[in-house]
Amino acid sequence: MTKVTKIVEAGFKPAERIASVGVSKILQIGARAAAMKRSGSPVIILGAGEPDFDTPAHIKEAAKQAIDHGETKYTALDGTPVLKQAVCDKFRRENGVDYAIDEITVGAGAKQILFNAFMATINPGDEIVIPTPYWTSYSDIVEICGGVPVLVPCDAGAGFKMTAAQLEAAITPKTRWLLLNSPSNPSGAAYTETDYRPLLDVLLANPQVWLMVDDMYEHIVYDDFAFVTPAALEPRLKERTLTINGVSKAYAMTGWRIGYAGGPKALIKAMAVIQSQSTSCPSSISQAASVAALNGDQAILEERRESFRQRRDFVVSALNAIDGISCRTPEGAFYTFASCEGMIGRTTPAGNIIGMDADFTDYLLEDANVAVVPGSAFGLSPYFRISYATSMNELKEALSRIERACSALR
Repeated sequence: MTKVTKIVEAGFKPAERIASVGVSKILQIGARAAAMKRSGSPVIILGAGEPDFDTPAHIKEAAKQAIDHGETKYTALDGTPVLKQAVCDKFRRENGVDYAIDEITVGAGAKQILFNAFMATINPGDEIVIPTPYWTSYSDIVEICGGVPVLVPCDAGAGFKMTAAQLEAAITPKTRWLLLNSPSNPSGAAYTETDYRPLLDVLLANPQVWLMVDDMYEHIVYDDFAFVTPAALEPRLKERTLTINGVSKAYAMTGWRIGYAGGPKALIKAMAVIQSQSTSCPSSISQAASVAALNGDQAILEERRESFRQRRDFVVSALNAIDGISCRTPEGAFYTFASCEGMIGRTTPAGNIIGMDADFTDYLLEDANVAVVPGSAFGLSPYFRISYATSMNELKEALSRIERACSALR
């Protein structure tokens, strides 16, 4: 019996728009693992999509000063002028894209930016092309807003990246948006200028299709990878591109809930209408802290990126040393997305057959006390995601447990 059915039987009828939408599989696994940990199991949780670092001290100090100075009231609807200016400066300085103040929006996290954009633009039946694997919220937000996610599988052989031919095949008269995420959650794959160019050419030939890019992991890239964003590469598409970013991952500010975006003035204005009837302004304190993050010393980004790179290299090497697992080296973010195809069909010590990636991740949680997320949660199987945003000691213990658990399969 599903949760929705139970609710209906209790006399409550949920809206049809959430009938096919559930709580994120990532959160479900995290909650289950946390419950096991509270019960005494030595669970290592490698599912969290947030840095294990603390918010830098100068950012926290800016928040404290904002409180002391009485900056605790409502702010402008979609961002204070000083934060919007900081965002404009960031886009110009780091990305080579010029936006005016009225082309910037700030919300309570990038997820709200996505929600506002889709609510402001999608009519029932409009299609949104999304390469998979994809962040789980993308398709759910589209469905809640009345749209139809068009999921395009992009496996490890393609570097988890969409090709121009795939995009052309996915576009129909109903296509409203293409949504790209680089570097990607969950794969860590990132698009180079060479990767983007054919996709942008397809969009130029299809003027009804707008482009939404999620650059949240922009500052977490490795091996001299040169991050680029489409609005800078193709100015002709700037007027139908929404470039989304935020402070959560780069500055370890997930709980501060600030996301932002640059886009055409008409779209930004429509998104403000949606926000005005939901959260209104983001937290005034968080906005003050975000100004300090964007305008302050950026040296800490390199220090933390190097720490993530060391963890990435260890996890990729350890996974590839396990018979039946193969793992592509990601260009960015703090995730690995490894294939567990070699585990399918094997039998656990308890006699259970591994039939799919979710069976494999359940086995790791129950038998090895390691929580990871199956690829099916991200729209592509048979894979599993590890977040290496945790200490090297925990990663070493977790990978040792995974190796032993895999060796026990027959």
